[in-house]
Amino acid sequence: MFNKIKQLKELRGRANEMRSMLSQETVHAEGLGGKVSIVMDGNQDVLSVSVDPELLNPEHQAHLEQALREVMNDAVKKSQRLMATKIQGMGGLNIPGM
Repeated sequence: MFNKIKQLKELRGRANEMRSMLSQETVHAEGLGGKVSIVMDGNQDVLSVSVDPELLNPEHQAHLEQALREVMNDAVKKSQRLMATKIQGMGGLNIPGM
């Protein structure tokens, strides 16, 4: 039992280390030729959103909303790939009992 507790503590420590490492990484995603962009860290926290003022016109609302969805999804996928790469670099996750 103590061995399992020790393994869980080690796993928690590795997870915290990974979270800290990922917070230092960023991914960038753009849409509409750079008129919409998002910067996200490796923990999938959005750090910045940029929208060309031209797109803030009410007649461009649907276009802007679609672009934001696409750019956000792209940023999430990039951050997931980054996370997978970092996990592999740390030797993977060896979760006890799985």
